[in-house]
Amino acid sequence: MNDWITTPLTTAVVRGALELEPTAQGVLPHRLPARARAQYADGQLAMAESQPSGVRIALRTRATALELDTVPTKRVYVGAPPRPDGVYDLLVDGELAGQASVDGGNVLTIDMASGSVEHTAGAPGTLRFAGLPDRDKLVELWLPHNETTELVALRTDAPVQPLPDGDRKVWLHHGSSISHGSDAASPSTTWPAVAARLAGVDLVNLGFGGSALLDPFTARAMRDTPADLISVKIGINLVNLDLMRMRAFGPAVHGFLDTIREGHPTAPLLVISPIYCAIHEETPGPGAFDLEALATGQLSFTATGDPAEVAAGKLTLKVIRDELARIVAQRAADDPHLHHLDGLDLYGESDFAELPLPDRLHPDAATHLRIGERFAKHAFSGAFAGFGSGTSR
Repeated sequence: MNDWITTPLTTAVVRGALELEPTAQGVLPHRLPARARAQYADGQLAMAESQPSGVRIALRTRATALELDTVPTKRVYVGAPPRPDGVYDLLVDGELAGQASVDGGNVLTIDMASGSVEHTAGAPGTLRFAGLPDRDKLVELWLPHNETTELVALRTDAPVQPLPDGDRKVWLHHGSSISHGSDAASPSTTWPAVAARLAGVDLVNLGFGGSALLDPFTARAMRDTPADLISVKIGINLVNLDLMRMRAFGPAVHGFLDTIREGHPTAPLLVISPIYCAIHEETPGPGAFDLEALATGQLSFTATGDPAEVAAGKLTLKVIRDELARIVAQRAADDPHLHHLDGLDLYGESDFAELPLPDRLHPDAATHLRIGERFAKHAFSGAFAGFGSGTSR
């Protein structure tokens, strides 16, 4: 029988979230603050920002056993195969020491054909890891990157100590579902998590599935979040949603960067253009689910725009890459800490031939590892040079 010690779930031990919202049972990690959440009524973003990609419980302890009570929110898509449960990664001194999932919890039933969403409440479940080494160690429990997770209680069989602030440089990143971690194998193997571990920096991941849309409230959240290094990956969602034309795109990028600079005037700021995505390279959005594939149990995407409309200002990935390179070159004349990274250097056409995107939009697990490794190599020898330790704490 373990003699459990309960540790409060506060920002002292929960890293990577911008806010912990008190709930009836515990706390709900958010990756956008309440002020930002009050400025939109988009269910997609509400779901994405509450999925704790990059959020982890981090502490030092001699504990050999750990338990975490959570209320996960599972997603069920009508007509599609069941989704696997979210995965929790346990890292000990930077190395993977265990993986597990939590049963039960809430269920969101989503009908993509009609757009309806039904919420069914459920009970908490318990995650348990035992047999940890009996020595002082760094323990990091990464929460599922694709499953909203309410934290209820944390128990260990030995006292814990929060990690000191400032122990590593903080990297603040914003991007789309690719940065969020769609189709990664687990939360510590999304490409930003891989890059952060290789570089030895502390990740705050504001990658939001379907929601990297140059929203002013996201820029303000980044402005107000302490960080040493900042990156923004811009493009794919703007094309997916057919959100704006070229006339709006340039000023929106400038405004987004201006707002970040208000809070971080000299931090290295890296603008990343889109990785290769064949369906949108020369074909504008909107993107759409391939309903015929969905009927056979396969999730796939397609582009529905007309390439002839590019001349009138519709956006494609090629158009966005060229414009981002131009904007960064223009601004860098007065901002020596602003940098550009071509997304094709992370995943290009030759990579697509070797590791195709399974649903024609999102990288698979192996591709997340490749992108993370390449980002660490490019960014921390370039824009972020001198800021990564290359080792874990």
